[in-house]
Amino acid sequence: MTVIEAEVVKAVRADVAPALIRSVLTRAAQVTEVAARLPDDSCAVAVRITSDEEMAKLNRDYAGDDHPTDVLSFAGEGGHIGDIAISWPAAARQAKAFGHDTDTEFGLLVVHGFLHLLGWDHATAAERKEMNRLTRAALKRSKLTLAPGRL
Repeated sequence: MTVIEAEVVKAVRADVAPALIRSVLTRAAQVTEVAARLPDDSCAVAVRITSDEEMAKLNRDYAGDDHPTDVLSFAGEGGHIGDIAISWPAAARQAKAFGHDTDTEFGLLVVHGFLHLLGWDHATAAERKEMNRLTRAALKRSKLTLAPGRL
């Protein structure tokens, strides 16, 4: 089993525990397909919890989209799988809109970013279906249940 070291940086005040983020990543790494894409021993992921404004800047600078988004992933190299940036305000809004708690929404965004770092995408219907299946499997391991219609 791969050990995941997760550095969590709170650039804004956010009501999410770094331990939850680390736990979600560790449990996601236990999903068979995910584990197959990880190194055998250990790896690192950085998670930055930030504002809508910073997410808009990152999205504009790195993806060419001039608007805020909820999660972005930046590939790493070697034992550093990559970085995940998540907008705390977006996570809170989306949790409220879908009717589940912020831990669940944040867990979803962490898993989503993690899957992107490992090469999954959702550009086609088939890719989206597979990514959603893996996301649900990872969240189930963390006992996080999405509200109906979220994925």
